[in-house]
Amino acid sequence: MAQVIADRRDVDFVLHEQLKVEELSKHKKYAEFSKKTIDMIITEARNLAIKEILPTQKAGDEEGCKFEDGKVMVPESFHRAYKLFREGEWVAMMEDPEWGGQGMPVTVSLAASDYFNGANYAFMMYPGLTLGAGSLVNEFGTEKQKELFLRKMYSGEWGGTMLLTEPEAGSDVGALTTSAVKNDDGTYSITGNKIFISSGEHDLVENIIHPVLARIEGAPAGTKGISLFIVPKIWVNDDGSLGESNDAVCTGIEEKMGIHGNSTCSLMLGGKGKCRGFLLGEENKGMRAMFHMMNEARLLVGMQGFACATSSYLNALNYARERVQGKNLLMQLSDPNAPSVPIIEHPDVRRQLLTMKTYVEGMRSLLYYVGLCQDKANLSDNPEDRLRYEGLVEVLTPIAKGYVTDKSFEICSHGIQVYGGYGYIREFPQEQLLRDCRITMIYEGTNGIQAMDLLGRKLRMNGGKPVMDLIEEGGKIIAAAREAHGLSDLADRVEKAVEKLSEVGIHMGKTSMSFKALNAFAFAHPFMEVCGDVVMAWMLLWRATVAAPKLEKLVGATDFWERREEVEKNKNAAFYEGQLKSAEFFIHNVLPTTLGKMDVILETNSAAVDIPDVSFGG
Repeated sequence: MAQVIADRRDVDFVLHEQLKVEELSKHKKYAEFSKKTIDMIITEARNLAIKEILPTQKAGDEEGCKFEDGKVMVPESFHRAYKLFREGEWVAMMEDPEWGGQGMPVTVSLAASDYFNGANYAFMMYPGLTLGAGSLVNEFGTEKQKELFLRKMYSGEWGGTMLLTEPEAGSDVGALTTSAVKNDDGTYSITGNKIFISSGEHDLVENIIHPVLARIEGAPAGTKGISLFIVPKIWVNDDGSLGESNDAVCTGIEEKMGIHGNSTCSLMLGGKGKCRGFLLGEENKGMRAMFHMMNEARLLVGMQGFACATSSYLNALNYARERVQGKNLLMQLSDPNAPSVPIIEHPDVRRQLLTMKTYVEGMRSLLYYVGLCQDKANLSDNPEDRLRYEGLVEVLTPIAKGYVTDKSFEICSHGIQVYGGYGYIREFPQEQLLRDCRITMIYEGTNGIQAMDLLGRKLRMNGGKPVMDLIEEGGKIIAAAREAHGLSDLADRVEKAVEKLSEVGIHMGKTSMSFKALNAFAFAHPFMEVCGDVVMAWMLLWRATVAAPKLEKLVGATDFWERREEVEKNKNAAFYEGQLKSAEFFIHNVLPTTLGKMDVILETNSAAVDIPDVSFGG
């Protein structure tokens, strides 16, 4: 049967063969998550995604959200899907069972999210933002605030959002003007306007909890004076019952290029002077708290972009196997009357499909690996080990968000191309996946900001230790690959790229701290791209290192045609052969270009900085 959304064999490979996630069950916290349990979770997630959520993708895109008198109605089909999602207790998969979560490993929750987001990530933004807002309450809230909000958020009875952006303060959050004035009862009166609020108003839930960034009267300017508040759409009384409307009013929704099923709202807070909120965490420490949510959200956005890519790839693969068009080039040379063949037999289509396959597999490994690092940090009793894993998460986050979404958009473009003209029309899903994917390169910090974060913060974090730890982890895989049959050449090529990237990193670090800092930051995005390419090569080499001995055991044949015959008879052998070819293709075809880009970065040409504004034209 043709796979849709995500290749289950590949999901299982990453979880069990590459990352060995079931080993987490050796720890008390995850004792119940055996391999059998994990497989059952993924099966249930897959069934729900394919049977109930996927049918809402096209309908949600065509119907969109409706705005009337301050209220937003989501696509009708979302209501049944959301009810089933809630009943399955999927909202807070990795959160504490004490507050209604399932307490599963982050890695396993990402595998389930692979299917959910691939089915319809515009729909998944509603519970996704609720989870993010809930994690803020869980991390920084008082016991009373947790009692009031967490269970109803983690159950999906109430929703959640994130209110950062303002009309005159987009990426520059420190320029916000939303104000907070303390009341006699300890609450705060909130006044301001927020825009681009995903899931800011909708009819899936009875109440929405808004974490809001605002400046307390008299607080310092800039980000140092920002505090974080809980602002319910409907006021929540001390006993947990709902009170009156809280003067947090939706004034409109955006008409967007994609994700039509998610409501992107403008909200007016305190238009009638009656908006109240609870301080969440400490005064003037709001940005620190919000970054806790944003780091999690950036990994989610990477998953959103990736989910579009993996769906587009499997659609294209299935289409290429079924679409008959043109003749096999070799057969045509010898027989002008040769029959037409499926387009998967055409070399250029195969090139595109292998490009898509390679990136999809590498990105899945990267995203799940970041989740595994989070799990190991959460479980570690050793402070040094915990800091090591946390550092790996920090340095990989801008790549998991920025690089992954950049490449996901490219994959979705290939997905249209494989379909030809049919890919461009709405009868098929490819054009929607491209449109939906595009926003992932923008929100939760544009990919330019992710690149600046990688260069300006992560590269020199803790004296560069997380970067060195990452290089060390990659080195272990390179060493293992040298011991595997047929992989020594690939290992040498990856090692060469790592060595050159280290040189580039040192150069960029020094340049960014010099009078040529602007030159360095003009190359921040290319630097993120080459870092991502090397990480992809590492992930794919790792996959090949796992697959090679298993393939040799299954096939054993060394003759090309004998090996091909055995592979075509055995599904596992075919999968493992696919891992070797993915690594070979990327390391031979992409990595040489990456090395050339590194030469460009080392030159750090200043044209982009030196050109006068007036010389851009216009």
